[in-house]
Amino acid sequence: MKSEKLEFSGHAGDTLAARFDMPVGKPQAVALFAHCFTCSKDIAAARRIAGRLAALGIAVLRFDFTGLGHSGGEFANTHFSSNVEDLLAAAKHLASIDMAPDLLIGHSLGGAAVLAAAGDIPSARGVVTIGAPYDPGHVVHNFGEKLEEIAEEGIAEVTLSGRTFTIKKDFLDDLASVTLAEKVAGLKRALLILHAPRDTTVAIDNAGEIFAAAKHPKSFVTLDNADHLLSRAADAEYAAEVIAAWSQRYLDLEHTTVEGVPENVVRVSELDPGGFLQSIAAGPKHRLLADEPTSYGGTDLGPTPYGFLAAGLGACTAMTIRMYARRKGWALHDVTVDVSHDKIHAEDCARCETTESKIDVFRRVIRLDGDLDDEQRTRLMEIADKCPVHRSFESTIRVETEAA
Repeated sequence: MKSEKLEFSGHAGDTLAARFDMPVGKPQAVALFAHCFTCSKDIAAARRIAGRLAALGIAVLRFDFTGLGHSGGEFANTHFSSNVEDLLAAAKHLASIDMAPDLLIGHSLGGAAVLAAAGDIPSARGVVTIGAPYDPGHVVHNFGEKLEEIAEEGIAEVTLSGRTFTIKKDFLDDLASVTLAEKVAGLKRALLILHAPRDTTVAIDNAGEIFAAAKHPKSFVTLDNADHLLSRAADAEYAAEVIAAWSQRYLDLEHTTVEGVPENVVRVSELDPGGFLQSIAAGPKHRLLADEPTSYGGTDLGPTPYGFLAAGLGACTAMTIRMYARRKGWALHDVTVDVSHDKIHAEDCARCETTESKIDVFRRVIRLDGDLDDEQRTRLMEIADKCPVHRSFESTIRVETEAA
């Protein structure tokens, strides 16, 4: 995945900062991501979702609304309607570079914004909301006792998540004037609603109201015990996988292929620079995830590199045994191979020739189910050692490396 910096003009002419997360090869679709209230394009959930979608072939533009993150302008002079206008400016910029958005994704108040903007973005064929309020005015509960000061003085300093923002009465008035009922009912686009039942910031009832107001095709997927910001990597990854799978139906995506990855090539792309999560494209047809356990700083969303080695040995062993039994016409109903990995001291391995202090040991436990006699079972266990991957493990392997 490549992440490119990008700039364009917002609703008031201020320069808005964006990141364009690009897949390897030609994008199969383009998504426009709107972040949550007072957040930024770089919030963990936005980065993780964009990274995963890019790995699946969808280019994602995420940008900072006016006055937030790295974008210019004053947040105090913005409101919900200006966020919608910023979204339209982003869509217009994408169209100007022949990357008009096919999919609109909005998190929290950003979800309400994409619902409001979708009707004015003709290229959009799908809309996704994550923890979105049905009533944008829902955000005013975050202002607490400051509401009275804003009403009386016309302005107040409000602290949200440890940061201070200037909120004007115009902001509240604008929220009060917005209703999404007609926008949602007239969406005329496929809609996916993602919401966590235990969301304490935007209650799950909001998802029900959006769903009830929308026409088909519409889908709702629960985010189980995720928090509002999808702060856990596993929750953001799950959301991204759901969005990608759902999008395939409505955006005519071909997620069974990965453009730019030829046969017999395994391409590994980093998904989370802050962790260890990797996207693996095995040729043009297959995708996998590799990771490390949480105890080692990973997110445990896929097997470890050694886990993949063990999987290769186990799969090859089972295939080799099956091939031989099939050729012999033996009644082998099922074969199971358990593989575990460990390192042992070289002196403990009498027949191993090595100058290293420790060697890698892969232990196989093979179970053969079927109407087999002792001689057949013994022969199949011998055949297991003929597995090509087994032979590679026990031979001298050379790895050749060059810069791309």
